[in-house]
Amino acid sequence: MKKTLIASFLLALCLSTHAQSKYEQQITALREKKASELAKEQYGPLKSDQVAFLDYFPVDAGYKVNAKIEVLFDEPIFRMPTYDGTSNEYKRYAIITFTLHGKQHTLNIYQSVALFQNPAYKNHLFLPFLDLTNGQESYSGGRYIDLSTDDIKGNNVEIDFNKAYNPYCAYSNGYRCPVPPVENNLETKIMAGEKAFHKSKNERPVNLNAGQEFSAADKKIILSGDENAILRVLQTTDDKDLKVLKATSSDVKYNDPLIESLSKRMFATVRDPNHPGVGIAAPQIGINKNLIWVQRFDKPDQPFEFYVNPKILWRSKLKRKGAEGCLSIPNRKEDVLRSYAIRLQYINKEGKVIEENIEGFTAVIFQHETDHLFGILFPDRLEEQSKEAYAPLNDKIEFSIQPTTLTP
Repeated sequence: MKKTLIASFLLALCLSTHAQSKYEQQITALREKKASELAKEQYGPLKSDQVAFLDYFPVDAGYKVNAKIEVLFDEPIFRMPTYDGTSNEYKRYAIITFTLHGKQHTLNIYQSVALFQNPAYKNHLFLPFLDLTNGQESYSGGRYIDLSTDDIKGNNVEIDFNKAYNPYCAYSNGYRCPVPPVENNLETKIMAGEKAFHKSKNERPVNLNAGQEFSAADKKIILSGDENAILRVLQTTDDKDLKVLKATSSDVKYNDPLIESLSKRMFATVRDPNHPGVGIAAPQIGINKNLIWVQRFDKPDQPFEFYVNPKILWRSKLKRKGAEGCLSIPNRKEDVLRSYAIRLQYINKEGKVIEENIEGFTAVIFQHETDHLFGILFPDRLEEQSKEAYAPLNDKIEFSIQPTTLTP
C-alpha cells in the first residue's frame, strides 16, 4: 500500500510534465526529488506513505521575480526564534526589493551563523517569509526559500516563489524550525510553491543509534580526575569559554561507558559547596553533548536526576517570571519569563524513550539547562523577551506557596 501511494504520487507528477514547459518540468523535477528523499528517510518528518499527500500550487512563472539586492555589512548577530521555543543565531545578509502583481515588496535575506562555519554551506542564504495564504492555503508557520551567494548577479537576484517549501515543522513535531521575522511578512498572497500539509502532525521518531561518541577533547576532560573531582565551570567572561557556551551541542550515544564517569563529575560540580546550583549542562564544563543534571523540586526529597539527550517537545503559552542565575555567568541574577509547563523527552539507561509533563520551578530549570544545549544563555532570553509583548494575569490568577518552602 505504501509503495503504491508513493508510486502514484511520483507517476502523477511525471505524467503532468508532458504538457509542461521546460521551466515547469524543472520545478516538477525538484518536487519529485523532495518526495523521493523524504520517502527514504527512516527518521524523517514524514512516513514513507505520507509523501503522496505533499501538495503544491500550480507552477506559475509570474512568481519568478527579479529583485534588486543590497548586500549588508557589519550586521549584528541575533537569535531568530524557532517553533520549538529555542532559537538559532543568524545575521541579515541583504535586503531585496521586487515588484509582484504591480506592488513593491521588501524582504530580508539571512545567513546562518552555524552553517556559515561549515565550508559546504558557506555560500548558503536563507529567505523565510510569511504571506496572506498562511493558515489557509499554505502552512501557518510560513515557508522558506534557499539561495546562494552565487545567485547574486551584480545588483540583482532571482527569487522563485515556486521553489518555496514547508519547514519540517509542517509535518512533524520535534524540529527547530526558524520563525520568519515580522519584517518578512508579505501583505499579499503567494499562490506558488508548497501548500499546507493537510494531515495530522507526526511525532518525530527517535534514532537511538544517531548519537555521537565523545571526542578526544571530551575524553580528556572526563578522565582528568577521579569520579568525585569537581570540574571547572566555563565562564562567559572568558572569550574561549564563551565560544563553547554559545555552541550547539549534539546527542550522545546513550550507552557510552564514559557517561557514567562524566555524570558523577558533573554532579560533584553542581553540588560544589562553594558554588552550588540546581542544574548543570555538559557545555558548562566544556563538553558540547546533550547531557544535564536537574534538581527535581517536584518530587519527594527533591532529588538531583541525570538526563541523556533531553528535548522539550512542548511549552505552555502560560508564562511565569522568576529570578535566574547561572554558574557560568558570574554576579548576575535577573527575572526571566519561562513557560509554566513543558513536556520533556529523554533516553534512559536502558535505551527507552521517556516522556513526561513537568510544571513550576522544575520546568524552569529544565528550560534553563536545555537552553545551554543550544548555546542559549538566560541574557539571550531577556533580549528576546524585551521585543515581545505579554499580558499579565495578576488580576485573573493567584499563586501561593507555604512560607517554609524553598523558592528560586
